[in-house]
Amino acid sequence: MSPIEAWGMFFVSKGKPLEKRGFLIDDISDEDVVVKVAGCGLCHTDLGFISGAVGTKHDLPLILGHEISGTVEFAGKNYQSLLGKKVIIPAVLPCGECVLCKSGRDNICQHQLMPGNDFDGGFASHIKVPARFLCQIPDNLGDFKLQDMSVIADAITTPYQSMIRSGLQKDDLAIVIGTGGVGLYMAQHAHNMGATVIALDIDETKITAVKQQGADFGICTAGMDSRDIKSHIRALVKEHKLPKYQWKIYETSGSIAGQNVAFSLLTFAGTLGIIGFTMGKLELRLSNIMAFDADIFGNWGCSPKYYPAVVKGVLDGSINLRDNIIEYPLSQLNDVITLANAHKLSRRAIMVPDQD
Repeated sequence: MSPIEAWGMFFVSKGKPLEKRGFLIDDISDEDVVVKVAGCGLCHTDLGFISGAVGTKHDLPLILGHEISGTVEFAGKNYQSLLGKKVIIPAVLPCGECVLCKSGRDNICQHQLMPGNDFDGGFASHIKVPARFLCQIPDNLGDFKLQDMSVIADAITTPYQSMIRSGLQKDDLAIVIGTGGVGLYMAQHAHNMGATVIALDIDETKITAVKQQGADFGICTAGMDSRDIKSHIRALVKEHKLPKYQWKIYETSGSIAGQNVAFSLLTFAGTLGIIGFTMGKLELRLSNIMAFDADIFGNWGCSPKYYPAVVKGVLDGSINLRDNIIEYPLSQLNDVITLANAHKLSRRAIMVPDQD
């Protein structure tokens, strides 16, 4: 193949603005493809990389971005059938061969590659990626644009895997803590499964939004402690004859306060999923898990095997994507990062490469 002239927003140094730089893609293996990026979502993890709160696995400089959709422009010998196809690049690309992959835990494959962390990511015009686990999507996306599909790669699929992992069933009680980019879809997935959903957030605006998109009840927890929150939930349970036990609790806020609340809500035969991430440390009495015979699990990304079901849900409208995204030119990425850090983005930002 002839070298591809590409450009991207490079992460040069912690806490500094990202710089625009050109680069060449001049060689791909038989197992790789080159995707022309249609859009790349800005995730909370990217903000952590930029601030230095979270370190990247690849040495800097590095192009960030792991929520990516686009079109395959070049393909290695073993993936010629993907040429011209629309794809979503999973945020976690497993090897498919190791013990974890073969046991069904490929999302935590220790040979995995993550765009914008292990190698240059999607805040660019093009990206070279392993082709094996790409999620091919229909040519006809209806009223959606290809860039719209980018956030499926993390914000929508990660909570979907959490729902599957928790064993959530129809008529269960699901409690979602934090209703931002991930929590909003956690509530939607639980609603689609037929559960009753109680959503918690410190932002009344977010509570309003999540009640419009799947939550049966919303509690603005600003100024409340864990005991107050638990009392509110128990009152709802009693009033509406909801399940007293076996609650499914999903912590998506990635905050110390949210995780403390989540643990405090554990009850008999309950299940707690930790989906949000914080570097903060908690002091907990782990014996509660024993006393309640409860389960706690963590969730890292999403296995590529779940992507097709999520794509179907977005395209048939059972998952509301349209009301939760907003596009910006990639050249405005630094400005959008500033807005995100100031909590002034009410929708998931999708960065779209500028037209030549």
